[in-house]
Amino acid sequence: MDVAMVLAAVPLSLALSGSNLSIDPYSRSSLTAWLSVGVFAHLLFRYSGLYRMMWRFASTPDFFGIFRNCLILTIVLYLTAISIRAVYPIAGLNERQFIVFFMMSFVFISSPRLIYRYLREGSGWSMGELGFRKRSSTRALFFGRLNDADMIINYGRSAADDGIDIIGIVSPEDAAVMGSRVQNVPVVGRKEQAQHVLYEYLKDTEKISMIIFGQHADKEFMEFPELVRIARQHGVDVDQFSGMLQSRRAGKLVLERVEMETILRRSTVTPDEQMLASILRDKRVIVTGGAGSIGRTLVRRALDMGAEAVLVADISEFNIFQLQSDLARIYEERLIARLVDIGDKSSFSRVVRDFRPDVIFHAAALKHVPILEDNWISAVRTNVFGTKNCVEVATECKVAHFVLISSDKAADPTSVLGFTKRFAEQIVNSMHYMQRRKASASGRGTNFIGVRFGNVFGSDGSVSTIFQRQIDNGGPVTITDPAMTRYLMTIGEAVDLVILSAADSALRWPEDGPGIYMLDMGEPVSIMAVADIMIRLAGKEPNRDIPIVVTGRRPGEKVHEILSAPGEDITDIGVPSVFGLRTGLFEWTEIATALERLAEAVERGDKETAIAIMKALYKPAISHRGKREPAVTPGNGAGSDAAEHVNGAAAFEPPATKTPVTKEARGDRPHQGMHKVVPFPARMFPSELEQAKS
Repeated sequence: MDVAMVLAAVPLSLALSGSNLSIDPYSRSSLTAWLSVGVFAHLLFRYSGLYRMMWRFASTPDFFGIFRNCLILTIVLYLTAISIRAVYPIAGLNERQFIVFFMMSFVFISSPRLIYRYLREGSGWSMGELGFRKRSSTRALFFGRLNDADMIINYGRSAADDGIDIIGIVSPEDAAVMGSRVQNVPVVGRKEQAQHVLYEYLKDTEKISMIIFGQHADKEFMEFPELVRIARQHGVDVDQFSGMLQSRRAGKLVLERVEMETILRRSTVTPDEQMLASILRDKRVIVTGGAGSIGRTLVRRALDMGAEAVLVADISEFNIFQLQSDLARIYEERLIARLVDIGDKSSFSRVVRDFRPDVIFHAAALKHVPILEDNWISAVRTNVFGTKNCVEVATECKVAHFVLISSDKAADPTSVLGFTKRFAEQIVNSMHYMQRRKASASGRGTNFIGVRFGNVFGSDGSVSTIFQRQIDNGGPVTITDPAMTRYLMTIGEAVDLVILSAADSALRWPEDGPGIYMLDMGEPVSIMAVADIMIRLAGKEPNRDIPIVVTGRRPGEKVHEILSAPGEDITDIGVPSVFGLRTGLFEWTEIATALERLAEAVERGDKETAIAIMKALYKPAISHRGKREPAVTPGNGAGSDAAEHVNGAAAFEPPATKTPVTKEARGDRPHQGMHKVVPFPARMFPSELEQAKS
């Protein structure tokens, strides 16, 4: 087609420029020269890559390429004509013809591509398809910035089958003018008119079937939760645009369903996938409690990241059955499940010795605050002695990495759950530094870490699942205290940050690195707000269709959770959304003594003594100056002499790092309950470590 266009441009340019050539245009030499122009143009266009362009996605750079090729073709022809004219004079041939030829060849070659794209993106394309098949499309209203709207409109129109037809834009931008258009789609409202505009479109005879929010609409539209509620109440799908897959030319929109995490304005974190995979790829992984909500996600993530095999160690037969039903066909022989109780050390040891894991994620725990207040013996046996068993087995079997999943309940605890989780952290933290000293001396040892974070939204038994079940049953939704707040994080985000913490610790091991990591949970969220929004999302009105009932606080329950206790230091480790946590440390002999006394209290059924023993296992962090922090009395009543309740041994400082401090203290990050943020040595690789030592 391009050759034909170029051949047509030659006589037309001569005719339009009024040329009166002195040669016969129908002579053999003239026809040969004419055809040679077409052949040369074809070779030039092919060599320059013009034919690698897809007409459907023709854009400005492609048309510039056509412009450049036509200009080169014209210049070459002009220089050739000058050379021929120097040998054989030709009258009537001048620069005017070549200028007209350049313009005509550019228009002739680019126009078909432009027309094709216009038809391909517009409604006229359906008439141009074979069989005159009419394309179905989804009518949608867009809430967001104009550049996002431009992308969605563009690719919605170019979709081969079911496309998205944006019929109106509500923009939060001051530059957006009512009535202005983006690719012929009108701006129908500003952000303050969003709710009114949505109602108007829902009442239209041709109702919309989808609303799409822009990338930052949850922050730019103050009525965001209400807009979602209204749409869902009317049976309209709600998605949020999060960008294009790979590039504009990939032709695939990334639309994500708007969930509660978005409505609560919890900005999720996307960690480095390569760093995540470094701790899992080609590794053998055990996940205790792997059939629970967090454990299931850990198992799936490890398999997706290329783990050689993942063994699920869980005590629940039904949960293992569900896990195998969901994942066994997908991952086949790489997924293994074992019914095992971590309270039975010999059974767990056999499983670990047979499987020979590289990493153990210890997610098995009892976690419901009010239930554990009455069943404190089970809590101690699982959360404390179960952790102790796992730690000892990992040491005996020389597992490379051990990761404890902890909880914000361990910070200044007031419940049985909190005390048992803090004890578990102390077990792991003490073993971390003991193994670190062993590894520094002999080059071997297990890297133990704990990861502390708050409530996981959507996990089994979490506030969201309880509220959803109550709403489905017609209410009431029960809240223990209207002032209650909690830190909330998605399961996927929590799991990724746990793996990220493990990967960071593996890179630091054994030279430096904290024994306890803490995830950045953002700002605490009002539980009353969660209940209110979930009821509205169900298309109901709080306290009219679904009552909200305040039942009063339960034993051991806090109004406001904290992520770190007084006397604990938050350290910046240079990893986004992850911090190190420095707390007072206990020698393993102190831990062993406390475990013996706790076992005796459990045997006697003496809850008061058991709580006192666990409460005493606390002391503040040692400052960088080598002095103990001022005595702090946490909310649980433990004083600075807490260590004396164990065996009177003094706290010890973790082995002094030989690496320089390279990061500034990050003190501008708001964290409720944090004591302070101090610098932490940057991650160093073996060659750097050797240099630092010397």
